[in-house]
Amino acid sequence: MVVDAVMILDELLPLNMIGMKKVQGGGLEDSLLVEGVAFKKTFSYAGFEMQPKKYKNPKIALLNIELELKAEKENAEVRVDNVEEYQSIVDAEWKILYEKLEKIHLSGTKVVLSKLPIGDVATQYFADRDMFCAGRVADEDLKRTMKACGGSIQTTVQNLTDDVLGTCEIFDERQIGGERYNLFNGCPQAKTCTIIMRGGAEQFIEETERSLHDAIMIVRRAIKNDSVVAGGGAIEMELSKYLRDYSRTIAGKEQLLIGAMAKALEIIPRQLCDNAGFDATNILNKLRQKHAQGGRWYGVDITAEDIADNYVACVWEPAVVKINALTAASEAACLILSVDETIKNPKSGGDGPGAPRGRGRGRPM
Repeated sequence: MVVDAVMILDELLPLNMIGMKKVQGGGLEDSLLVEGVAFKKTFSYAGFEMQPKKYKNPKIALLNIELELKAEKENAEVRVDNVEEYQSIVDAEWKILYEKLEKIHLSGTKVVLSKLPIGDVATQYFADRDMFCAGRVADEDLKRTMKACGGSIQTTVQNLTDDVLGTCEIFDERQIGGERYNLFNGCPQAKTCTIIMRGGAEQFIEETERSLHDAIMIVRRAIKNDSVVAGGGAIEMELSKYLRDYSRTIAGKEQLLIGAMAKALEIIPRQLCDNAGFDATNILNKLRQKHAQGGRWYGVDITAEDIADNYVACVWEPAVVKINALTAASEAACLILSVDETIKNPKSGGDGPGAPRGRGRGRPM
């Protein structure tokens, strides 16, 4: 799923074009990848059930306008002399609202999305004309829809032409778990996708999101830098073998330094064995034997509790990640070793005599 999600993106591989949505319920295997934009259904008024839930090649209007009648602010004051004047003010409010709705309808729009609320009158108006609307759409979702489907966010309903309206191949609203989601598939302007994660506990879904983010970053790095090495501790064991052999050709203290670094590299496969509950000593002995015989890509096989050629098994890691990790670790070790002396600041008033205690009410002893 992660590989498919990254491959949907364009050549720049923008991370913000991959949406991550969480829906509680179901199992992890129920997670799905939407080749487009998806976001949770927003609050809706009566009449929403009458609106169609699926369109093909619809025009999409992205608005930042309130389409509802609102009460005036507390400090607003309107003075009228008779009932007719009051009625004219009420009629003017309704006229303004219906003019906005009519202009949206005449533009040919079928899906109306707004960052601000869409009231019950507008919802019923759109339902009577087979139009879909959603108000209070999150700013992030609205902007991602704009990048994917085209168009622009409008602050007025004047001049709603085709160049400011977006479009997609298929729009539909679907029930996913206990939530309803609006899905935009086949977005022409930008290649985007949305991963909808399923799971039981909220903590489990949060951990899944972090794991997916790490996987997405690794796949992006592998695509941008196509040089890969075998994972599962294979490259660390090969480097350890090379450094250990090289250290024996050097006389002096440098031999100890290089040998210590070779030993430190074996921490990676050892930790993998400990995490999986394997016998680390037995696995490392097998890896040393294989690498001494020329099996440079042999690493820990978690599924079989043994060693395997991880390059053939497609357990790969980007080479640039390994280079950066080794460089950072070496620089950190050199920085620590360059410290000659440390200075510790004693706690203020830690072991010293305390202040004399009084007898209460500020009186001295």
